[in-house]
Amino acid sequence: MSAVAASPARPAAVDAAGDRLAFDLPSDLEAREPAEARGLTRDAVRMLVARRDGRLAHSTFALLPSFLDPGDLVVVNTSGTLAAAVDGVDAAGRSLVVHLSTQLDDGRWVVEPRAVDGRATARWSGPPPVSPIMLAGGATVALQVPHLGSRRLWVAALDLPQPVLTYLAVHGRPIRYGYVDRPWPASAYQNVYATEPGSAEMPSAGRPFTAEVITRLVAKGVGVVPVVLHTGVASLEADELPYPEHVRVPAASAVAVNAARARGGRVVAVGTTVVRALESAATDDGTVASYDGWTDLVITPERGVRVVDGLLTGWHEPEASHLLMLEAVAGRPLLERSYQAALAERYLWHEFGDVHLII
Repeated sequence: MSAVAASPARPAAVDAAGDRLAFDLPSDLEAREPAEARGLTRDAVRMLVARRDGRLAHSTFALLPSFLDPGDLVVVNTSGTLAAAVDGVDAAGRSLVVHLSTQLDDGRWVVEPRAVDGRATARWSGPPPVSPIMLAGGATVALQVPHLGSRRLWVAALDLPQPVLTYLAVHGRPIRYGYVDRPWPASAYQNVYATEPGSAEMPSAGRPFTAEVITRLVAKGVGVVPVVLHTGVASLEADELPYPEHVRVPAASAVAVNAARARGGRVVAVGTTVVRALESAATDDGTVASYDGWTDLVITPERGVRVVDGLLTGWHEPEASHLLMLEAVAGRPLLERSYQAALAERYLWHEFGDVHLII
C-alpha cells in the first residue's frame, strides 16, 4: 500500500463547526451488529430514498436498481478494510490500542492511540502515551509529532517484524467503537467489491451491495465503475474536518463518468469517500480526469459539487462533518426532512445500519 504523491498539507481554512445539522440520536438506533446477525441479508437493510423535488420513499437496498435509470453510473470505492487496531503497552506500562490510520509517503504512519474502555476503546485524554509503545508480536510505535495540529492523531514511526499487511492480518483486528457490542470477523467489514486493502475503517456505504444487486444494475443498463480512496480513522473531534487521504481515479472510470454526464445520465456516488475522490479529480466544468495522489478537499454547501448527481450513504452522527457534504448534494431542506423521517421511522445508524439514497 504505497503512496505516490507528496505528503499532504492541511486544507485551506474552512469553518469547521459551520451550521451542521443537529439532532438527538437515541442509543437504540445505533446498529450494534451486522444485518446478517439480525437475520437479514446484506441487501435487506432499509433505504430511505430522498429526491431533490422533496419526495421521500421508504424502501430496502435490494430495490436500488428500481430507483436508477439505464445510462446512470454508480461509482464505488474498492478500497478494502485493514485490521487496523492493535493492542499495545506504552513505556509507562499503560495498556492501550493503536489505530493505524494513514500511511504517508515517507513510510511513517498517522496513528491514533486509544484508551482501553471495557470491550471497546475511548479517546485518549491527558498527556499522550509515552513512547515507545510496544505492540503485539514484537512491533513498536514511536509517536513523533501531532498530525496537522490534531489533538488525537500522531505521525509515528512503526517498526514491524513483517510487512504491514501481513502483520495486521496476524495481530490486528477491525476498528470497533463502543456502540458495537462485540468483535466481528474481518469479513463483516469488507465490501463485496473490495480489491485492495488500505482503509482504516470500512467505506461502509457499500456494505449492502451483493453480487445479485450489482448484476441487476448492470442488466438494467446502469454502469458500475471503481475509484480508490483509502479512508483514515473516522472518530473526528467536533471541530475537526476530514484529513488528507490518498485517492486514485482510474482513467477508464474518468472516461465513464464524463460519458454518463454527456448523455444525461446521473453519476451516483457510493459513499462520501467517492464524492471526495470524484470531486478532487474534477475541473471547474465538472470534467473528470484520471488522478493519483492526495486530496485535502473539504466539500461544503458553499463549495458545492460539480460531478455527483446522487449519493448513497449511511446515517451520520449529529453535527458530523460529512453532513456538510450531504447538504452540498441534497440541500438543507431535503437533508433535514430525510433525517427527521429516518429518526421517526427508526432507521439504524453507523456501519452496520441502514442507508440513505439522495437522487
